[in-house]
Amino acid sequence: MTVNSRPVILGQNQYGKAENRVVRITRDGATHHIKDLDVSVSLSGDMDEVHYSGSNAHVLPTDTTKNTVFAFAKEYGIESAEQFGIHLARHFVTSQEPIRRARIRIEEYEWERIATSGADEAKHSFVRKGQETRLTQITYDGSSWEVVSGLKDLTVMNSTDSEFWGYAKDKYTTLQESHDRILATSVSGRWRFNWTDDEQKMPHWETSYEQVRKHMLQAFAETYSLSLQQTMYQMGARVIDNRSEIDEVRFSLPNKHHFLVDLEPFGLENDNEVYFAADRPYGLIEATILRDGCEPRIPVDLTNL
Repeated sequence: MTVNSRPVILGQNQYGKAENRVVRITRDGATHHIKDLDVSVSLSGDMDEVHYSGSNAHVLPTDTTKNTVFAFAKEYGIESAEQFGIHLARHFVTSQEPIRRARIRIEEYEWERIATSGADEAKHSFVRKGQETRLTQITYDGSSWEVVSGLKDLTVMNSTDSEFWGYAKDKYTTLQESHDRILATSVSGRWRFNWTDDEQKMPHWETSYEQVRKHMLQAFAETYSLSLQQTMYQMGARVIDNRSEIDEVRFSLPNKHHFLVDLEPFGLENDNEVYFAADRPYGLIEATILRDGCEPRIPVDLTNL
């Protein structure tokens, strides 16, 4: 095919329905459980003709993919974001011959029960948790799986046990060295599972997420930090050391700067007590932490997961 006398070929392409918001209520008698997901479906395969000639013979409508998300929420339930994504990816690749690869991206929004005036929590009343958003991406090509999970917007702070000094300086350097500073960041992290296709060895996704989150937070709290890079490495290393199902962790950590306010003009001493929280510009620290012998596969740009 040529356009304007120049050879033109079709490159990588995909299509699907993005941000299908599905809420599944599981009713265990009077006690209810919520799974709240934002599911994006992306399909690729033998799609040349729809681009070249407009033939839709190989195109499963995006409206159908949306309907499948809601139908599967009923048919399979939502045990975990990962398991739900696996059901969807397998269905699209195995039920439609032209579709060779399915990528399912999911954000999960968590809810917690509202405490009542009595001793118990409410059985069917919830408040949206605001700590972080859980993420997963499932990719299936008919023979192998890749599962990358993660989280974003998990804001953490150490109010001491952090220093920053001994750094390179040039004529433009004005930052003063600090031997006692606030270390704060909003964690965006992804981790890649080494599970590929053995159903018997599939991780317990809910437990894995809880444990990864726990190890990251413990490492953040327990590391006496001389740099955010050091803390970030310890967070990833703790996950790799303690979770055998994970081979790679990638972080993007903005340094949420807190600067001591100069109170001397008011005749006041500021002994690491009053800070100005600056939202921008901010340092952005990123790295991949790998199990020895593994190759990195999580994209550098975490927004492209």
